[in-house]
Amino acid sequence: MRVLILRQSDVLLVALEPTAGEREAAWGFTPLPSATTRTSRVPPEYTTNPEPAAGPGFVEQPLDAGGGYTTAWREIHEGSGRLLAASIAYGYPDSTGRERALSAVDRALTTAPDTLVREHRRWWGDFYRRSLVSVPDKHLQRFYWLQLYKMASSTGKDSPVLPVFGPWFPETGNNWTNIWWNLNTQVAYPLINGSVHLELDAITPTFRTHHRNLELNIHPDHRDGESYALCHPGDRELRPGPRYVGVPGVSPNNHTGNLTWAMHNVWLSYRHSMDRRILQDVLYPVLSRAIAYYARFLTEGADGLLHLPETRSPEYANASDCTYDLSLIRWGCRTLLEAARALRIDDARTAGPRDILARLVPYHRGEQGVLIGAEVPLAESHRHYSHLLWLYPLQESLDRTSFEHWAGMRESWHGYSFAAGASMETLFGNADRALSYLKFFTDGNTVDGTQLTPNTMYREGSNFAIESPLAAAQSLLDMLVQSHGGTVRVFPAVPSGWADASVQRLCAQGAFLVDASRSAGRTDWVTVQSEAGAPLVLEHGIDGAIDVRDERGRRLRYRDHHRRSAEGSYRRGHQKGSEPGATTSRCTGGRHVSAMGAARAGLT
Repeated sequence: MRVLILRQSDVLLVALEPTAGEREAAWGFTPLPSATTRTSRVPPEYTTNPEPAAGPGFVEQPLDAGGGYTTAWREIHEGSGRLLAASIAYGYPDSTGRERALSAVDRALTTAPDTLVREHRRWWGDFYRRSLVSVPDKHLQRFYWLQLYKMASSTGKDSPVLPVFGPWFPETGNNWTNIWWNLNTQVAYPLINGSVHLELDAITPTFRTHHRNLELNIHPDHRDGESYALCHPGDRELRPGPRYVGVPGVSPNNHTGNLTWAMHNVWLSYRHSMDRRILQDVLYPVLSRAIAYYARFLTEGADGLLHLPETRSPEYANASDCTYDLSLIRWGCRTLLEAARALRIDDARTAGPRDILARLVPYHRGEQGVLIGAEVPLAESHRHYSHLLWLYPLQESLDRTSFEHWAGMRESWHGYSFAAGASMETLFGNADRALSYLKFFTDGNTVDGTQLTPNTMYREGSNFAIESPLAAAQSLLDMLVQSHGGTVRVFPAVPSGWADASVQRLCAQGAFLVDASRSAGRTDWVTVQSEAGAPLVLEHGIDGAIDVRDERGRRLRYRDHHRRSAEGSYRRGHQKGSEPGATTSRCTGGRHVSAMGAARAGLT
């Protein structure tokens, strides 16, 4: 039995070779009720959709809202073998997708199966070779490739943002059948940037197309035409569910940080592509309105600083001057000012963020580090690292005390907690500890009823989610290449047991493509190709003297920016007259290297 879902046509293809005792086996299809699988917070007036209608080789499911969906299938026999094709199509408002589903099945069965499989495998070959990683831990490397495959199967620039379990729908035990914006979506997508798969970015196009619906997430009494917010759960067009975003100072007041955190994903897409259209059309206008919502509630205290009334630190406690929100406000204002400089927006329009940055209250602290908020410590294990968002992924600063306090209580950690812990440890340069967190999760250990399943999916109790394995794949990339703070760092946190490792075409902020090789515990060479002509600062990690050359083997001038321990750093700005995509350089330790062709431009 061989099973494949064809990338090019969304058709399930199953080839069977039955034995003598299996010849009478037959396919059947039993439609599930077209109804929510939720077991909590189901509205009392909720009704299921109409009963499906069955026909020869299809089941047609009409929906109360209009339109519907159809599952179609057909099997053919070829000698002793059998080939099944099945597909699903959706239509709205007047179609149930029946004709499209039946046509997809017919097309698949009138094409040679080998041709269909070759086309699918050609797509996968092109997809996964876009960038490569090689590490000694082959179990972890295989895990990484599987996460990329799952992302490619789940999302894309023309697709909805990932719901909690991607396109897979468990028959039972799933209360999470919508889009969750309080963490799940935000931690699922960073993987696409470093792996050079920005074609999988569904977040940026969603905000570009549907941003006007963000005002609907604010309670009608607080809409002013200038503010945006984002509730969870929500739908594919950013419309809220049954709740509104909270009002600071008024309980309940959840979801205040969702939109600004989502804008961090958009920011990462911009930084890895340097596409000004993202900055101009999506990030700046939406983030401005997200910060405007916060700004309405900031109040000046007796200390002359701006304070935030009580909000909710996700899944933990309410607090005034909530660290989660303050970190997002601080990041948002800094990003708006940086975007304004890039877009040449005048100072008058940036006066608000500038003032907030100058006067925003610092995070409240105690002996164990940063607090949840004013007078609210972290007193028990907390799966959601909301009060450490400034550490990761916003990467504002490092604070070992705060991290150790959170990481010292892991009883309630879930999969994404271990992924975040691993990535945080890479920022501290603690590679072996980072690997221990990552391996604990990927080896299938159970904590608080959560576990990575054998096929690298993920469960939390009886519910299922997709974000934690995807976040763990990003943790692996964080060991190999980092680029926050304007510096590209190569092999910043390679575990001591990984004497050999290599990367090819990993993408760093600034739209730099990085190749590098490490052997016997030392970095041999690094190649960086600039896709956008941005200035480059590189921490190459090569001991001793380096040789820097362009793609034609010519020596390049560079400036030794600083030294950190025994590692060198390389700085290079714009070359006069250089074009984006043509700026390439290569550094090696202690030897010259041959020239590199334009197709393999880079920096070492």
